[in-house]
Amino acid sequence: MIAVRREKIPGERRVAATPETVQQLIGLGHAVQVEKGAGESAGYRDSEYADAGAKLVPTIDPKKVDVLVHVRPLTPAEAKALTPGTVTIGLGSPASELPTVKALRDAKVTAFALELVPRISRAQSMDALTSQALVAGYRCVLEAATRLPRFFPLYMTAAGTIPPAKVLVLGAGVAGLQAIATAKRLGAKVSANDVRAASADEVQSMGGTFIHLDLDAADASGGYAKELGADRAALQRELLTPHVAAADVIITTAQIPGRPAPRLVTTKMMAGMRPGSVVVDLAAESGGNVEGSVAGKDVDVKVDGGTITLVGMKDAASTMPYDASRLYAKNVANLLALITHDGAIAPDYADEVVAGACLTRDGEVQHAPTAEALASTGSTTGRTK
Repeated sequence: MIAVRREKIPGERRVAATPETVQQLIGLGHAVQVEKGAGESAGYRDSEYADAGAKLVPTIDPKKVDVLVHVRPLTPAEAKALTPGTVTIGLGSPASELPTVKALRDAKVTAFALELVPRISRAQSMDALTSQALVAGYRCVLEAATRLPRFFPLYMTAAGTIPPAKVLVLGAGVAGLQAIATAKRLGAKVSANDVRAASADEVQSMGGTFIHLDLDAADASGGYAKELGADRAALQRELLTPHVAAADVIITTAQIPGRPAPRLVTTKMMAGMRPGSVVVDLAAESGGNVEGSVAGKDVDVKVDGGTITLVGMKDAASTMPYDASRLYAKNVANLLALITHDGAIAPDYADEVVAGACLTRDGEVQHAPTAEALASTGSTTGRTK
């Protein structure tokens, strides 16, 4: 039995399965139950789940499910309530949710964290970080456009010419590239910077102008950027300062898995921006790329002649829950398809995707960095590897 729960965290509007993916799972030989109202905030009605073949239940009984799919990480209490051998699939945030990881381990739950899916071609259909970053990057531009007191595109009128807005995107991963593409579609003049070697070509492929700084590339594994040392980070900020001052809109998307977001823009750098400009920090929930950003809030930052608006994004993907859920649910269903054999859940841990995504199994933490982090806290009950 696969159970689809209703998300409990305020502001989380996504759901881990849609009527479409329910049909996919039933086609694999699984029975599916959906907690009533699970898809309501995302725009999916209970009746649609019932029509797809799911059984609607008032609440999920953790003792009567084989697989629990979710969006946000479970709480320690929710993890403890599961029976040994239960499979969970969803976002795990292992670096910041160690108490839940410990609870999953101690309950002998087999937990798959979608953040851990290897970034290889074969696993792209299960890569939830990528699918949700696409949504977030798009949304950031819309948030900026609604706050900017001017047009994005160029307009030539009888009353004069209105130049296009200048948009600066810092961080050219999936979210950053989508932000570039969306700002270009709205007619803005877009430039971008990233410390990874491949980012220049990627930015240009989206129609943006890459800003070359006098810095060596800093690539880490899995397509991520490597954290810069203090001196190099300071030099990066210094070199970016004139580009920050020239921008009407800045969108920052740089994040490093398991670490606080790198500081890219300081209050001093923003002091040179024109009044009315907008800065959107997608990384506000993980420490912030921009000094002073607060997740879920707009902050007025004083500049010469007025203020600029600093937007701290929160639950970015959840602001577009219908399509975000549609993509996320397919990621979940595709991983479930990979671990389903002859209608039963039977993960093949010789498969690098299955092994890579596995967070806990048989009372052990499978993800080495998380196991080390737990050990450093003294949470050594149960063997880790």
